[in-house]
Amino acid sequence: MSNYLKIIRENLKQAFQKAPEILERSLPATRQGDSFSFRAFGRDCLVSHDSIFLDGKSETGPMGVIISIYVKHVDDHEVVTEPFRSFREFPESMPYQGPFKVNTESVLVPYVERIKESMDLIISRFDGSVYNRAMGDFAFVLYPLPRIALLYDFYMPDEEFPASVTCRFSSNANLFMPLDGLADVGEYTSKEIIETVK
Repeated sequence: MSNYLKIIRENLKQAFQKAPEILERSLPATRQGDSFSFRAFGRDCLVSHDSIFLDGKSETGPMGVIISIYVKHVDDHEVVTEPFRSFREFPESMPYQGPFKVNTESVLVPYVERIKESMDLIISRFDGSVYNRAMGDFAFVLYPLPRIALLYDFYMPDEEFPASVTCRFSSNANLFMPLDGLADVGEYTSKEIIETVK
């Protein structure tokens, strides 16, 4: 058994100590027998007491760990999206700020033009929406997990400046996921954006 799978199963074991109706409401999810279904990272996710499936395939890697952490920690607080917060605005985020910028924001810079062309597809996949108060040239809000929203703001390249990307979180995202997990949510959402436009 891989280390990832051990972590996933331990997180799910703790999560499933909650009453099923509480899990169903907190995630939120559709209950299917002893399992729960919801959208995660733009895919159909099914979570049982010892396994996670994405689009019907067993997920035993880092994304499975992230989802299991969410299932373990999430509660039924209302999602407060605005004001969106940059990652550095969350307390004790300093150790993760550098990797977050590289893995969530900078990694998207080469794809900005393709992302704009594929914006409708990306938004549809992540149950998102266009954000009309973009600081840059265009922006959208995505939901990689049901209670965590990410606002991506994109700046197109011009004669003076290269392309750039910023990513901010819904205001109370840290209630539903530990800080290191939030950094991973940003990283893997950006990876899925890149896969979508390739």
